[in-house]
Amino acid sequence: MTIDNTDGGAEPRRSGPGAEAATGRAAAKPNPSRRSEQSRRAILTAARELVAELGFAKLTIEAIAARAGVGKQTIYRWWGSKGEVVFEAFLALSDPGEGIVLPDTGDVETDLRFLMRETVAEFADPAFEGPIRALNAEIINDPKLARLYHEKMAAPVDEAKKERLRSAQRAGQIAADVDLDLALELLYAPLYQRWLLRSGPLTEEYADSLVALTLKALRP
Repeated sequence: MTIDNTDGGAEPRRSGPGAEAATGRAAAKPNPSRRSEQSRRAILTAARELVAELGFAKLTIEAIAARAGVGKQTIYRWWGSKGEVVFEAFLALSDPGEGIVLPDTGDVETDLRFLMRETVAEFADPAFEGPIRALNAEIINDPKLARLYHEKMAAPVDEAKKERLRSAQRAGQIAADVDLDLALELLYAPLYQRWLLRSGPLTEEYADSLVALTLKALRP
């Protein structure tokens, strides 16, 4: 070991094997926030994979914890139920965030057709259809999860849709006195019912027909 004290009153700097080991220990000190974020991502990924493989009814917190490589208490520290875990797992894939802006080409019919076709494609996607259907069933029976879904996903997206309709109102393409919440229900409720009850195919032609019929009711 050598002592370097060339700076006069400065703290002696040590070098040698012992100093290198101490430096290595300092560099290897774990970052709790990074570890927590890695665990959270692993849990959400495990939840998405398992709900697709097993279905929501057979999914357990224990299975999610085992797949993610964490203890189940880690999951309960962040979420109150498996429904909340699954919801956030899918929210992470399609997080609307804040300030979401939808396409505005100046033609409301073109933009609504694009949005409805995107919705049809998502509902028809096997990777999303099963888990989303299971999540909807859980929402029906869990008021807390229903509120969470509305606050974090539905409300921000609906507000973006209404802003696009407000733009159409300003352009004179939709009547100024239209109730925009009701307008969204007219547009999306038939699609949601067909998907929920499996009463018919989800196609782009069906999406286009819903847009045309809704706009017929909303035009000035």
